[in-house]
Amino acid sequence: METDKLLEILSTASRLKDNTRHSWTPKGRRESVAEHSWRLSLFAYFIKDEFPDVDIDKVIKMCIIHDMGEAFTGDIPSFNKTEKDESKELSALFGWVKSLPEQFCNELMDLYKEMLEQKTSEALLYKALDKLEAAIAHNEADLGTWIELEYKLNPVYGYEECQYNPYLKELQDKIREISIDKINNQQKNKET
Repeated sequence: METDKLLEILSTASRLKDNTRHSWTPKGRRESVAEHSWRLSLFAYFIKDEFPDVDIDKVIKMCIIHDMGEAFTGDIPSFNKTEKDESKELSALFGWVKSLPEQFCNELMDLYKEMLEQKTSEALLYKALDKLEAAIAHNEADLGTWIELEYKLNPVYGYEECQYNPYLKELQDKIREISIDKINNQQKNKET
């Protein structure tokens, strides 16, 4: 790849370092989109043995690129994102992908199509992990960073996406349990 094009691509990706998410870190600062994507990729790597029939390398690629559209639009929390927002993000993302060298354009277009269709084991796993990572991040953050909606949303976030697989169901159950304990402990502390 031409060095100028490579540096241009990396510069675009760098925007994800500055684009913050609705999630907070345990030490009380907003999480970047890049941090979420990095940990999501690590998450996929560490559960690979639970999914021997899944192409984990493809899942990791999906995790790395899944929020690249937010380099152009910023992060909009899922509970606020409209179809218009989604369309704008996809349009910007696909415009950028089409500007890439052919090899990468074709590979990324295929990956994004697969991710959107949600028909393959790889796409289903990436999507479930994406939801679970967000719930984990919320569980790690101080409850003072949660908005009221999240008290109901976080315990069930990713529930639907995890129902197809026993391991994911067990993991989502554990994350839900941690959310509920966190909320209940806050209520107990308020009462004392």
